[in-house]
Amino acid sequence: MAKTRVLVVEDEEAIATLLEYNLGKEDFDVIIVSEGEEALLKVEEAQPDIVILDWMLPTISGVEVCRRLRSNPETGNIPVIMLTARSEEADRIRGLEIGADDYLTKPFSPLELIARMRAVLRRIRPALVDSEVIHGDIRIDRSGHRVWRAEREVHLGPTEFRLLDHLIQHPGRVFSREQLLNAVWGSDVFVEVRTVDVHVGRLRKALRKAAEGDPIRTVRSAGYALDTA
Repeated sequence: MAKTRVLVVEDEEAIATLLEYNLGKEDFDVIIVSEGEEALLKVEEAQPDIVILDWMLPTISGVEVCRRLRSNPETGNIPVIMLTARSEEADRIRGLEIGADDYLTKPFSPLELIARMRAVLRRIRPALVDSEVIHGDIRIDRSGHRVWRAEREVHLGPTEFRLLDHLIQHPGRVFSREQLLNAVWGSDVFVEVRTVDVHVGRLRKALRKAAEGDPIRTVRSAGYALDTA
């Protein structure tokens, strides 16, 4: 079986060396780069399975790298974990809003990072029986990780894809934010409840890009539901 390819984008040499050693010890195929432009070139050459991305980088920031990955349909599904010295809530929310799937504040434990990487990879590669699910004008191809609304293809990040996939399996059912956290992010990962609102907002925006109706219903003080077709 091929090793999981990890692209580490980190300009602090000590941290890059630490990650290269610990990830290599866990049998990951590790690629280290120190600049945002170089990271984007590496992704074009050979797509990684996951990107570990520092917020502060020379040339272009990690935030901009993440934004570019998410805006490109060919790279929009690559999971991204951001590393940063920024611990304020506003910065964490911004990182999630531009497409990061998880967020780790420096200093961090390499073991915690590896645990979070594995949790993200488990969530985006579930063993699914039915490869295609249709609900109203929304169609999900799980094996190809693609979504359509009517005839328009909808480009989603990994977290939004899992969120839609969970909701579409239970149309009409209202899920609390805590229930969605457990189902989509997993109970073994600490993620703030506010994160759910951020990703639901991104999912809504993608589904309504061509001015279609909003299929996601907000139930005040309760949570979210995918309306019945």
